[in-house]
Amino acid sequence: MSLRIPAILLISATLLFSTGCSILPESEPATLYRLPTCDLPSAAASSNSANQRLGIAEPEAGHLLSSNRMVVYPERNVVNVYAGARWHEDAPDLIKARLITGLQQSQLFAGVGSDRLPHDLLLLSELRHFESDYVTNPPTVKVQLDVQLVSPENRTPLAANNFSASAQASSVDIAVVVDAFGSASDELTEQLAAWLAQQIDVIER
Repeated sequence: MSLRIPAILLISATLLFSTGCSILPESEPATLYRLPTCDLPSAAASSNSANQRLGIAEPEAGHLLSSNRMVVYPERNVVNVYAGARWHEDAPDLIKARLITGLQQSQLFAGVGSDRLPHDLLLLSELRHFESDYVTNPPTVKVQLDVQLVSPENRTPLAANNFSASAQASSVDIAVVVDAFGSASDELTEQLAAWLAQQIDVIER
C-alpha cells in the first residue's frame, strides 16, 4: 500500500503539469503606449551650430526606469508600476527618440540623430525621473534629465546641465496620464533646445 502512494502522486503531478495552462489563469496582455507626437517650435540657430551634427546617446537610467514599465508613486515613498500597461519600448529609448525628434524640429544643428551615426558633438544623459506621482490627484508626471555635451573623440565635457519638467494629468485614466508624460517630455526638450542654443562659445571651440 505504501508503495502505491508515490506512484499515485507522480501520476497526479504529471497530469497537473500537462494541463497547467487550463488550470492556471492566464494573465491578460499589457496595453502598450507610446508618447504623443511632439511638435516643438524652431529655435534660433547660431551660424556655427547649424553646421554641426549632434549625436544623442541613449540615456543612462536606474533599474526601475531602464525598462518599459510605467512607474507610479501612489503615496508618499511607495513605488509601484501601472498594472496592465507598458511603454512600447524602454523609457530611455522613448526619451532618446523624443530628444532626437524635438531637436531636429528646433533646426539648431545640421543634423540630429543617434550616436551610432556620424556626429560632431555628443549629448550624454541620465534619466533621473520619469514617473507619475499622486502627490496630486489626478497625478502629476515628472521628468528629469541630467545632460552633458561632450566631444565625440575623447568625450571631453564641454557643458553640463540638468532639466526637469512636470505636467498634471486631467484624470487618473492611464491614456490621459500618458498625455501628461508627453507634455512634460516636450517641455523638457524645449528647455534643452534653449540651453543648447546658448552654447555658441562651447560649440565654436
